[in-house]
Amino acid sequence: MRRVDTDLPGVCLVEPVVHGDHRGFFMESYHRARLAELGIDCDFVQDNHSRSRAGVLRGLHYQLGRPQAKLVRATVGRVFDVVVDIRRGSPTFGRWVGAELSDANHRMLFAPPGLAHGFLVLSDIAEFQYKCSDYYAPAEERGIRWDDPTLAIDWPLAGSPPVLSERDLAWPRLADAPPDDLPRFTP
Repeated sequence: MRRVDTDLPGVCLVEPVVHGDHRGFFMESYHRARLAELGIDCDFVQDNHSRSRAGVLRGLHYQLGRPQAKLVRATVGRVFDVVVDIRRGSPTFGRWVGAELSDANHRMLFAPPGLAHGFLVLSDIAEFQYKCSDYYAPAEERGIRWDDPTLAIDWPLAGSPPVLSERDLAWPRLADAPPDDLPRFTP
């Protein structure tokens, strides 16, 4: 495995070693010791798996009182994956990074706790898997609006608006989020 750092400290891409031949491929999608060597030393306690159609945008989500580190990947199709620093007091507050994750490039993205996460489906269908460092806690779930103009996320929309849940349409812009609903940066 190889770590590729992004412009947000702690957020990185993980590129696994993929062994392929005429039969297909084999790769380690999770190896605790190898990830720890790359600086990703989390106790992942929950795996999630979603399936979405083209144009679906899920996010931008985070948990406040029980923040989750996430290791995510697309196992079918292609997605544009985004992480936003929403931690009050962070030197990179309001900045985002995005990367294409697909079943062809096998890349994974790691986001430490306290950051907002979302993705847009680029292929006809995408299956997306998440390893999370804490359990889903509905009372702690929060979100930031996907199209917040101050974030100016460059979503690769194909000329039509994304398909969103009612919940994702209702999240506030980052500037309008109650300060107590944003995680605090701890150096």
